[in-house]
Amino acid sequence: MKKVLIVDDSALMRRQLSTMLQQAGGFQVRTARNGAEAVAENLSFEPDVITLDVNMPEMDGITALSLIMAQRPVPVVMVSSLTEQGALATFEALNLGAVDYLPKPGGTISLSIDQVREELLRKVNAALKARLQPRKADKPAGLVQRMKAERAEALSRPARLAGSSRFPGLVLIGVSTGGPRTLEELLPSLPADFPFPVLVAQHMPAAFTRSFAERLNGLCALDVVEVSAPMAVESGHVYIGKGGADMLLVERAGRLMVIAKPENTQYLWHPSAELLGRSALDHVPAENLIGVLLTGMGYDGADAFAEIKRRGGRTIAESEDTAVVFGMPAELIARGGASMVLPIEKIAAQLGLWVKR
Repeated sequence: MKKVLIVDDSALMRRQLSTMLQQAGGFQVRTARNGAEAVAENLSFEPDVITLDVNMPEMDGITALSLIMAQRPVPVVMVSSLTEQGALATFEALNLGAVDYLPKPGGTISLSIDQVREELLRKVNAALKARLQPRKADKPAGLVQRMKAERAEALSRPARLAGSSRFPGLVLIGVSTGGPRTLEELLPSLPADFPFPVLVAQHMPAAFTRSFAERLNGLCALDVVEVSAPMAVESGHVYIGKGGADMLLVERAGRLMVIAKPENTQYLWHPSAELLGRSALDHVPAENLIGVLLTGMGYDGADAFAEIKRRGGRTIAESEDTAVVFGMPAELIARGGASMVLPIEKIAAQLGLWVKR
């Protein structure tokens, strides 16, 4: 039986989350009212997973998380409000070592709690399989400034558009649990003159993707934007699919565009990497596509990316050594769809070799 510690200053929220897990079976649940209690319970109860609220009295979730990771590292799922402030706190928590996050029900909890039941169970079970990663060191200030200068220089040059003969191809990335930290390692490693536009389907709530794109934009030499409206696909850009929607490629007036469409209910995860890959195959020759499937629970994107390889494109599956959850990349490998299996720190270099051919 797996042990779960639920940390929240709301008695109602503690009771509701506890009931969900206990009714599912297979969990021994204990609760804590604030961060200080969470730190103590982590040592005495020794949970396998912790769900941790961000805003609490006495000790907030971010402070508690830093102490938990220093004293007894354990998979932590943050419970965050769907606000810009909640998004920023969540990304800070992921940088400190949290493996995932759960949107906090809003309004009347009794009316909205059932909406998160399935997601809670899915994310707790995924966390049980997660591979904890050490916190990555912050980039030196001089390096960040140099990257910003490279990005400004790249953006001052005429963009290479999808409709031009110079448009070389696309990189498609599918990622879920553990994705934000993984993308923060991969995307800043791409140079300002990287010729392929990069399209990212990261499973994430709608309220989080704009803040995430802005955060990545400050770290990357490429220009990172959230796809909330139709946009022409251009070199020098990374396109983050808007949460609560699916990101698709379409052709308009002879130009390749990326758009956000309402979630397709035939698919389980959104933004859907599977739909992104299928739409790319509809509009771009497979030999001009590179698919990258990173950490995540489930199989989103595995079929479409395997089809990219089958038709002559190239694909990368993140290796089990670095994937927080080796679900999505493992599914691509199982389908024979991975041209290469690489740890996250080697993927950017391989992309650089492929796009220069």
